[in-house]
Amino acid sequence: MEPSTGFRASVWSCFKFLPFFCGLLLLGIIKGVLFGPWAWLIMAIGISALVLGLWPMHLIWTYYCIIRTKLVGPVVKLLLLISVSGILVLWLIVGILGSVLAGLAYGFLAPVMATFDALGEGKERPLVHCFVDGTWSTITGGCTVVRDLKDMLFHSYLAYMDDLRYHEPPGGKPFEIRVLDIPGAVLAAACGLLMDGIMFTAIALYKFPVMLFKGWKRLIEDLVGREGPFLETVCVPFAGLAILLWPFAVLGAFLASMISSVPLGAYAAIVVYQESSLFMGLSYAISSVSIFDEYTNDVLDMAPGSCFPRYK
Repeated sequence: MEPSTGFRASVWSCFKFLPFFCGLLLLGIIKGVLFGPWAWLIMAIGISALVLGLWPMHLIWTYYCIIRTKLVGPVVKLLLLISVSGILVLWLIVGILGSVLAGLAYGFLAPVMATFDALGEGKERPLVHCFVDGTWSTITGGCTVVRDLKDMLFHSYLAYMDDLRYHEPPGGKPFEIRVLDIPGAVLAAACGLLMDGIMFTAIALYKFPVMLFKGWKRLIEDLVGREGPFLETVCVPFAGLAILLWPFAVLGAFLASMISSVPLGAYAAIVVYQESSLFMGLSYAISSVSIFDEYTNDVLDMAPGSCFPRYK
């Protein structure tokens, strides 16, 4: 279906679609309230039980496979054992909290999406599908998520760890860390974290208003013309919410910019280790600011290039 052309036709099409959209959204919310809690209980209890029940096996088998692997040397094994301890504890917390949040999101959004998707092309008896889709399928979908996660946490995990344990090192020599390069790598990582953290935050703060108003402008133009995300019926509720929640999306992008400075700044340590040069690591930390500035300019359709130095 081609969108209406002309400003008056576009505005009239938008207003004609609003009652239809509100009715479908209300129906989807009602189904989410009725059937969402059951899907939430299934996912929250099922995933939490999997995380807690398999955690001792994950702990013991991970330690055993790291100790027995021939891919790395003793120093790397010690570092891996220390790192894995923190990751396993974090996984226990994230897995349980994630099961609760994922169950809430799935239980509410799945019926809403199924309601709008019921009017897609090729569907027979769309009125019946509007009321039926997203009811029982939401509950069975929650069970499917728990089952698939069980397969991943048990079968896929064991297969991956067996590959780690039995895999021979390339060239017959295990990977080992050069201890003498570690002090320079730590210094470069500290400088990179400090410099990138300050500069990424300043750049993101400067471009925050640009992203806010350009995003609003584009979404409102698509709404009036029924184009872009507003052209497909199933995407309309999320596109409409995007207009209202766009400031939060921009705020999330701002926070993501701050968070991205951590791995990018810490990567200077890897550069120092790879090149055996502290100067190369510090050069990377400076150049990453220019790379980030150029990338954000491209995303926001601003003037290309960057005023910050960039070493070759």
